[in-house]
Amino acid sequence: MPRVSTSTQLEKIRAARIKLEKEEQRLMSRNHDKALSQIVQLARSAGLSAEQIAAALGSKSKAAKTGAAKAPKAKRATAGRKVAPKYRDPANPAQTWTGRGRTPAWVQALQTAGQLESALIKAE
Repeated sequence: MPRVSTSTQLEKIRAARIKLEKEEQRLMSRNHDKALSQIVQLARSAGLSAEQIAAALGSKSKAAKTGAAKAPKAKRATAGRKVAPKYRDPANPAQTWTGRGRTPAWVQALQTAGQLESALIKAE
């Protein structure tokens, strides 16, 4: 029995893989065509237009295609400004919190205990 070289075996495997990939593409294409025809039929029976479907899929609208852009959000009046601390940790007076941003663990603990008012810094 003659031995088959490694390169010959690899070529056969590659050819088989290419054949399987083509078959996979054919089956997927047939499945996609079937699904697409069902979608079109449903859209027609519901009276939907292509624009409505495109909008529902989240594609760009005509306004976006023509270059019309949304106005940027207005910044808050306090954005980027330093704010005086509003709370001070009773256990460690060096720790303060302005009431902005992420809530520190010590503030969360005081909130759960219902004692956040005790950490409030009184205005002088």
